[in-house]
Amino acid sequence: MRLAVLLIAVLFALPATAHEARPGYLELNETAEGQYDVLWKQPANGEYTLRLNPVFPADCTLSGADNRRLLPGAMLTRFRLACPNGLEGRPVTIDGLEMTLTDVLVRLHKLDGREETLLARATDTTVQIGGGGGGWARAGTYLRLGIQHIAMGVDHLLFVLGLLLIVRDRWTLLKTISAFTVAHSLTLAVATFGIASVPGQPLNAAIALSILFLGVEVVRSNRGEDSLTARKPWLVAFAFGLLHGFGFATGLTGMGLPRAEIPQALLLFNAGVEIGQLAFVAIVLGLERAFRRMEIVWPRPVAALPAFVVGVAGAFWTWQRLAIFFGGPA
Repeated sequence: MRLAVLLIAVLFALPATAHEARPGYLELNETAEGQYDVLWKQPANGEYTLRLNPVFPADCTLSGADNRRLLPGAMLTRFRLACPNGLEGRPVTIDGLEMTLTDVLVRLHKLDGREETLLARATDTTVQIGGGGGGWARAGTYLRLGIQHIAMGVDHLLFVLGLLLIVRDRWTLLKTISAFTVAHSLTLAVATFGIASVPGQPLNAAIALSILFLGVEVVRSNRGEDSLTARKPWLVAFAFGLLHGFGFATGLTGMGLPRAEIPQALLLFNAGVEIGQLAFVAIVLGLERAFRRMEIVWPRPVAALPAFVVGVAGAFWTWQRLAIFFGGPA
């Protein structure tokens, strides 16, 4: 019971929104030697913005930084940057990033037409301009963003865990995970290309509700009760996968990527999400197999703990996110 309380406390301590860890985006367009037009997208939820600030070399001066606009999911700031010695070979730091779970994509359009894409992380808040952010590095950046997005998306992982707790047959599990993958890939593409979108707060509440639903279904399955989820888990996984895909899309849609780069970014980001998801499934199945081979017999409260975590976390997040939706800023 103490372990259950600890796990739930950790889950409740996580942000109420599905992906508060959506990345920031810093774009620098060099217009003349040492002169840059800068676009800074600071992750936001409602009127609250993450306290992140780009820090440039000491000889650089900013102008027009009061040009700010609050968008859904981001605070947009445009300003001009003048660096007498340029930025090549020099550091740019994202102050405050070390206190978050997010990343910042830094993109530089150079005067000679070359482009560079770098990633600042909580563990390494400084990027070195001219540090080799070409095509392969850019591909690795989008792949890593996808992996990190699913790794920090505890709500999505709990949904997958719920599916694993319900589905016993390996062939059915393959169909179920595949259905979830196809569904969230579809809506991830739809949202990234701007064809359709779902407002963040109701989306987060609906994702939490899907976890609560699975928590109830896990309990019913453990009792031997029949349900649509038990008979056709792949159908339920596909339906809720469409919803979760919009949640995954928050990792890309807030960046304002050039339209020509969206297909590559989408493909690699989704590949990263799949790598992270499959790694999670492999870990859970590996642990299950190891425990079975060691012939470990868990006490009933411990055996029920995973379902307990899924259900209670889903219930709490549903209540919490609905409270934010109806009582917080639009």
